[in-house]
Amino acid sequence: MASSQKRRIRVGIDVGGTFTHAVAIDASNFTIAAKVKVPTTHTDPRGVAAGIIEALFKLLKEGEISADEIILIAHSTTQATNALLEGDVAPVGIVGMAAGMGRGRARAQTRIGGIELAPGRFLHTFHRFLDVTEGLTDGMIGRAVDELIGEGAQVIVASAAFSVEDASSETRVAEYCRARGIPATAGCEISQLYGLRARTRTAVINASMLPRMLETANMTELSVREAGISAPLMIMRSDGGIMDIEQMRRRPILTMLSGPAAGVAAALMYARITDGIFIEVGGTSTDISAIRNGKSLVKSATVGGHRLYLRTLDVRTLGIAGGSVPRVHDGHVTDTGPRSAHIANVGYAAFQQGLQPGVQIQAETFQPMHEDPGDYVRMRVVGGGKYFSVTPTCAANLLGLVPPGDAAEGSKLACAAAFVALARFMHRAAPEAVADEILDRGTRKVSKVIGEMIEDYELDPQLLTLSGGGGGAAAIVPYTAKKMGLPFEITENSAVISAIGAALALVRDTIEKTVINPTEADVLKIRKEAEEAVVRMGANPGTIEVQIEIDARKNVLRASATGATELRARELGKSALDDTELEQRVRQSVRGHVREFVRCADIGGLVICRAITETRKLGGLLRKRSCQYRVIDREGIIRLQIRNGDILAGTKRAVMSELKEFFEKHTTYGDAGRELPGLFTVYRGRILDLSGLISVDQILSLMQIELGSVADDEPVAGLMQL
Repeated sequence: MASSQKRRIRVGIDVGGTFTHAVAIDASNFTIAAKVKVPTTHTDPRGVAAGIIEALFKLLKEGEISADEIILIAHSTTQATNALLEGDVAPVGIVGMAAGMGRGRARAQTRIGGIELAPGRFLHTFHRFLDVTEGLTDGMIGRAVDELIGEGAQVIVASAAFSVEDASSETRVAEYCRARGIPATAGCEISQLYGLRARTRTAVINASMLPRMLETANMTELSVREAGISAPLMIMRSDGGIMDIEQMRRRPILTMLSGPAAGVAAALMYARITDGIFIEVGGTSTDISAIRNGKSLVKSATVGGHRLYLRTLDVRTLGIAGGSVPRVHDGHVTDTGPRSAHIANVGYAAFQQGLQPGVQIQAETFQPMHEDPGDYVRMRVVGGGKYFSVTPTCAANLLGLVPPGDAAEGSKLACAAAFVALARFMHRAAPEAVADEILDRGTRKVSKVIGEMIEDYELDPQLLTLSGGGGGAAAIVPYTAKKMGLPFEITENSAVISAIGAALALVRDTIEKTVINPTEADVLKIRKEAEEAVVRMGANPGTIEVQIEIDARKNVLRASATGATELRARELGKSALDDTELEQRVRQSVRGHVREFVRCADIGGLVICRAITETRKLGGLLRKRSCQYRVIDREGIIRLQIRNGDILAGTKRAVMSELKEFFEKHTTYGDAGRELPGLFTVYRGRILDLSGLISVDQILSLMQIELGSVADDEPVAGLMQL
């Protein structure tokens, strides 16, 4: 390393199905110091841990990085998801417990039986029930555990009725097992929601992963520490945050879908998407997720059709990607994918050496795998050589949709030669029309899912941008955006976007409780618990933000806390923009004719702008005006977009005193009763999302808590989403 100044390096490692990517990011300016990839080591005796360690040491060498420069290592993992898909899980013994009148029901609800993980693959469970009306003894626990182990259980789950109120019996069973060296999970460690059957099922899924995940965690940590690296070792969670390795040892279920989650984390922390659809395109599949108000959207996970008490990103996966092979029949492309060139053992035309117009190429249909139809198309040069095919990557190259230097950029001459041969095989005159058809057939699936997500989450298309990541992004995203009439962007360093996401992700934890009509004390308590949870995992207290949500229909009170492991002086190391550049950036984000533009407030480095826009219909006979708001930081990153809203700005004292009247002005009444508009509070360079609360009193209480250190005469703004 040329400079004598020690760098502060954040390492992100993404374990993919084929390759494990690793990046080293300099935390002072967020530039990439090094990036590498190695084959994912699924078949190694040490499992994927071998590839993680190999990638890490190769990264240190490539970037000339010393062990004491690393401040954090975080990696995603496919192991939890693969374990469920492949049935590579441990049999679970369940110790159900209850006292008094509810014993019969608890016995039935903790007897889970076999759980189908995938067609023909089951997680087997064994069951014992303890009546704890007269108390719980080690003798009772020991007999139950010994019997379960004797039947074939390798891990134990402790699940008691009403443990969300009193977890002592569950905790006692789990501690007894761990003292004997038996992996165990207590239901209260996974969820604090009522619903004994769902809570037990979630704990069983978690416990079944423990042996394999513990092995990987221990092996990874040992190798990292032996290399002299003392930095925190973190794991990606399924909700897009990271947790420390000790939490992974207790709750491996939280790593389900952590691979796609790493890409979404990058969309939030690196690409800084505020409202958009993130499309991560690989060679075989594409992951699609939605982001609203700078937050990823989550849902309840299911396994075998059964709901779990687990929040995961809503990531929808499709069998269309940069390497999908087309199917042809009767002169037309009937489908693109789902079989990929990698699995079909054919190359991409775009990357074939020496392929150019004039070379004789013969095309044919074939059956890639035994269960596949026989109308997939492949080709090769007359006289022999390796088979190859045209893919969406090849089509996008031919049609000029791949920017120079992109990971998907290939030879246009090779693509032209291949498409001429395919058009001749299909008795078509225009090779470009065939390329367009390949992209059209493939991206219809992507457009359909995007449309469904817009409808499911009531997203505003006027605020959305399609953001592409992954090595195949340019093969899918530009064409999809054009067809849907939406703007798009390909993220910088898209080929390693998931590894970047792992490196930059925030420490996160979510606590959920069943609470009917939560009081201010309930909100304060759960907020404190969530904050303390991320502090224990290494989050800097000065960076922590807590989002409170109240689901009145399900009586669920939820607190999601996020925080960085270090204080960040400036996001992504970007230089500050002047006022003219900021205004230009805001105007670019606003769709529609801008009739009026006003800079409303500057609060802690966040600038609030209002744009009055006008759209015309029926040849100008109908005109609709919208009052749009944007909150932008000094680096030019838009932090909040509101399509139609209002603002209440002033000192903290003034805003707090006028807030009830502000709500009355904009509250509507429908069949479901009073419907509050969403509110965002801007203060000291932060944005507090209060849209998850259901009463003005709750909103005022939480604002008082969050703004406790803000002086009465400091500037504050309330932005309402109408």
